[in-house]
Amino acid sequence: MKGVLLINLGSPNDLSSASIKKFLIEFLSDDYVVDFPKFLQQILVRGVIVPFRYKNTQSAYKEVWTENGSPLIQTTKELAEKLSSEVSLPVEIGMRYQNPSIKEGLQSLIDRGCTEIKVVPLYPHYAISTTLTTKLKVDEEVENLGLDVEIEYTDTFFDSELYIQALSSIIRENMDPKSDLLLFTYHGIPKRHLKKATQERNYSEECCLKSQCKIKKFCYRCHVMETSRLCAKNLNLDDDKWMVSFQSRVGPGWLQPFTDKVLEDLPSKGFKNISVVSPSFVSDNLETLEEVNMEGREIFIENGGEKFNYVPCLNLDKHWINFLASIV
Repeated sequence: MKGVLLINLGSPNDLSSASIKKFLIEFLSDDYVVDFPKFLQQILVRGVIVPFRYKNTQSAYKEVWTENGSPLIQTTKELAEKLSSEVSLPVEIGMRYQNPSIKEGLQSLIDRGCTEIKVVPLYPHYAISTTLTTKLKVDEEVENLGLDVEIEYTDTFFDSELYIQALSSIIRENMDPKSDLLLFTYHGIPKRHLKKATQERNYSEECCLKSQCKIKKFCYRCHVMETSRLCAKNLNLDDDKWMVSFQSRVGPGWLQPFTDKVLEDLPSKGFKNISVVSPSFVSDNLETLEEVNMEGREIFIENGGEKFNYVPCLNLDKHWINFLASIV
């Protein structure tokens, strides 16, 4: 029997300081996230980043936490239930960091009699810090569990027609038709990650912007530009009615332009009414609900913006579920 494993990033188990620290340490100790030599990575993570950052992270999570806990995990659970009903197959979830774990998801599918497992990393765009690390973690858990099971991974789906239709549909439903601009804000990555993923030292940003990228399969910047371009075309937006930015940077050398700086500058350029969408994420979470819809909104309004219209993630949208059904 075939089963499906949906994998998302994950969240702390609860709002306690211990849980927040544990999540941050596990996340930032991933060699594909903070890709420094291990001794330096651990000095930074355990000695600098977590001790000085966990309280801010804890406060941010308190802003979005629900009676059911993490919105990301709750939405992913509900998505699995709806997808299972749609495809009449067992569907489990696993988080790359913390719980419910990938190990638990795999074991549950095996216990339900599955001999084939379709693994769906819920990341539309390829990056070593999401797509690659998730695949490697699944492979590790399959080996550790000694499972005799066939594993099949879905590809990134940044330019899939049904995905673009689903994303365009939810933008259309939630975008203010009077908006001056649609801002596509994506999770940022260090430029060095781009070079490592593509094995290309001399990649050209201009090629990504013009959809002429020669290393398209593993190029995150190309993927996000293509998603934005296809959605803008589907929505009949002129080139001056949309743009791309990158959020959640940590330190220098990250992809630009930065979302917070863009939101700060837009009002002075005449964009007073904007709509904002975060296609990096398929489920609303800390980065969308707090960083974009709360912090981003505040930055925009404080700098002269008049209307900030937030477009939610795909979450449990019927078109999104139909797309997932088509690939599993």
